[in-house]
Amino acid sequence: MRGGDAIIKALMDKGVDTIFGYPGGTVIPFYDMLYDSDLRHILVRHEQCAAHAAEGYARASGKVGVCLATSGPGATNLVTGIANAYMDSSPLLAITGQVVSNLIGNDAFQEVDILGITKPITKHSYQPKDANDIPSIINTSFEIASTGRNGPVLIDVPKEVQEQELDEYVLGTIPTPGYKPTVKGNNKQIAKAAEMLKNAERPFILAGGGTILAGASEEVKKLADLIKAPVATTLMGKAIIDEEDDFSIGMLGMHGKQVANQNVNKTDCLLAVGCRFSDRTTGKLEEFLPDAKVIHIDIDPAEIGKNVAVDLPIVGDAKIVLNQLINDLEGSKIDESAWFNSIVDFKKSTIPRVSYTDIPLKPQQVIKEIAGAITEDTIVTTDVGLHQMWAAHFLDISKPRKFISSGGLGTMGFGFPAAIGAKVACPDDAVLAIVGDGGFLMVCQELTTIKENDIPVVIAMLNNRKLGMVYQWQNKMYDKRYSETDLGTTPDFVKLAESFGINAERVEEVDKTQEALSKALKDNESILLEITVEKDEFIPMFPPGGGINELLGEYKYEKDVQGGK
Repeated sequence: MRGGDAIIKALMDKGVDTIFGYPGGTVIPFYDMLYDSDLRHILVRHEQCAAHAAEGYARASGKVGVCLATSGPGATNLVTGIANAYMDSSPLLAITGQVVSNLIGNDAFQEVDILGITKPITKHSYQPKDANDIPSIINTSFEIASTGRNGPVLIDVPKEVQEQELDEYVLGTIPTPGYKPTVKGNNKQIAKAAEMLKNAERPFILAGGGTILAGASEEVKKLADLIKAPVATTLMGKAIIDEEDDFSIGMLGMHGKQVANQNVNKTDCLLAVGCRFSDRTTGKLEEFLPDAKVIHIDIDPAEIGKNVAVDLPIVGDAKIVLNQLINDLEGSKIDESAWFNSIVDFKKSTIPRVSYTDIPLKPQQVIKEIAGAITEDTIVTTDVGLHQMWAAHFLDISKPRKFISSGGLGTMGFGFPAAIGAKVACPDDAVLAIVGDGGFLMVCQELTTIKENDIPVVIAMLNNRKLGMVYQWQNKMYDKRYSETDLGTTPDFVKLAESFGINAERVEEVDKTQEALSKALKDNESILLEITVEKDEFIPMFPPGGGINELLGEYKYEKDVQGGK
């Protein structure tokens, strides 16, 4: 058995069925061995998309996603995807080829120090010099990527190590001194948290992506019911509980829902779970939670107190800690809560108005039509931009791991390849990518990937021919000085998709989106829907550095509409 064979066997021993990659000079030995293996390889058309697809696979399945690239430009093309996984705490294993060991450091052809480049955006990295170490390195990499705060691990394998014969295949472990994630919360701290929540008159729960990674959906809902607290989420925590449930009040932050933004500062006790209090969530820190005690639960101690002052820190796994907290609170269930009832009333009175007659179509109308086409088991991925915020705002998702989006890094081009990975991970679930014209054009070559590999992904592209998010900022904050945000009139996206052998349709009329999507999702077929939307329709937001209640833009509410659809 050679080093490349050991990589393949170790991956399969860890339960890996699919990897996403692109060959090149320093990984030719590995690809030659892959030729005779049972490990499925999806050939993407750009290495960045291999990383995004692997992350989509991980986010949909809860498993470690695996991507592969050659040295030099192949490895550097993975960097954006690795950074995205690091920011969003996704379990990822990136394997890169490297020049032969005696040339490392000599500026050899296609040599880069990928370990040095990725050090700030990986949990750990390895460069085996002996093929006998490969099985244990892969085994340990999976452990690191999928425990504690999940994240990416990189293995950089010199070419000759891939070809070296092993003395013996041993799937052991590599020592990781100092790496001992705390999963169980401190009992005394949890008891204090229980008392604080019992005594709170206006409790409020903020759930982040860590709750989804921990599989803590049932615990969040049970705790909310025990203490009668509304549940707001970050973008990454979207759908931790059914978003049509009274307890769910949607996303908090810059583009958050009114009911969340307008009520968070009224709380006297905030329980934050698995979130990092990013600037997009809090706004101006001086104006965030002025009168609240803050309990922060997170598996990463570095996040606690980093951005928001915390009264009670609890380090541990969200699911485990919440179960401990629920046990302490059992028997103290609140039957009635004026605070919670007021939140429910506020939520019902601030449902944004949706027009069903305007042409060009309003983005929120398109999202509502999309909502009518999907089921609770449909996986929705999004790209980054205005369409992403419209989807986060108007698309109610009922289950965790069914909404996959780029949060911390905000990577344009993420949505479509992530959908590819999600569909490979969950072939029985329909997968829909909601994208903008700008981000989709960055990765449109992956239409070849879904065609050649028969991966039925449905793409709903909201086309306003603008770089929408920047265009909105220029409109609201830069005196309508639209510098380089007009994307022009090319290409013809329908013809583009058809040139790849993918069905495509242009939608410009009311009700056509839902009709076309319903058919495509039911038939499990790939299709690109180019949906023409109004370019000057903006979602209200608070400006960068502004307070959470400093909205730019106005909401129109359903309660203010007389009659109509």
